[in-house]
Amino acid sequence: MAIHKPVLLKESIEGLSLKDGSRAVDATLGGGGHSSEILKIIGKKGQLIAIDQDAQAIANFKKQLAGKDQNVYVVKDNFSRLKNILQELEIEAVDAILADLGYSSIQLEDREIGMSFLLDAPLDMRLDRDGELTAKDIVNNYSQGEIGRILKDYGEERFASMIAKKIADRRKIKSIETTGELVEIIKSAMPERYQHGKLHPATKTFQALRIETNRELAVLEEFIPQAIDMLKTGGRLAIISFHSLEDRIVKNILRKNARGCICPADFPICQCGEMAKVKIITKKPIIPGEVETGENPRARSAKLRICEKL
Repeated sequence: MAIHKPVLLKESIEGLSLKDGSRAVDATLGGGGHSSEILKIIGKKGQLIAIDQDAQAIANFKKQLAGKDQNVYVVKDNFSRLKNILQELEIEAVDAILADLGYSSIQLEDREIGMSFLLDAPLDMRLDRDGELTAKDIVNNYSQGEIGRILKDYGEERFASMIAKKIADRRKIKSIETTGELVEIIKSAMPERYQHGKLHPATKTFQALRIETNRELAVLEEFIPQAIDMLKTGGRLAIISFHSLEDRIVKNILRKNARGCICPADFPICQCGEMAKVKIITKKPIIPGEVETGENPRARSAKLRICEKL
């Protein structure tokens, strides 16, 4: 089994300002690395709510907890339902919330999920195995135009239209079933000189399909305002993103909630009544250092942003 290395572990945990007895949420449990570190700090008096839509991630973490005397709720759900999850647990507010938007090494190397372009596996990509939409559905059933839009908007893929056409041409012959078949199609759509760069040629297409399959950007936009609302005064929210689309959403929503009054500058008295909800702790995102990226190349694109509830 792959060994998961949590990204920006020290920086994110320190940024949450946890104490003995804190109540914290790990909204994206994954491999459990961040949750394990949180538990060391909050101790037996603290409480952890660990959330993930991946049933295997839940099962793996419960095994880690076996025999440990700590106050932990492990919930299989999507973090876009954060407020409902906490209300169902009769929790009114928490001291800290962490969301690591990346995938664990365990998830990326799970052939049943089929997320990696480095493994030939069924073309699925669902983190929630109960979800209906798969990557296979997208490449075989979406129109050529829709596929091109997804690859351009979510993957920022320069060859989006060419890849979409190749996908449309191939599926006329046979259904596209595996990640290996899709990688072959992607490569066939690219000029030779672009197939041997630092990034694997399928990186951006697979990113786009994962986002569409799991509604990643939409659920992030739903999650952040709820996270801010569920924090106690002085509580902190830390979010680790892994590509520019996610980071832009995080940055913009945090800025909006930190701004307060939105009246025109020439208004002598505020008419909107808007109040700042958070203070931004990280004026610029925290990124991994050379040592971490050397040990864990998947960390190289990570960005950490932190805010504090006012």
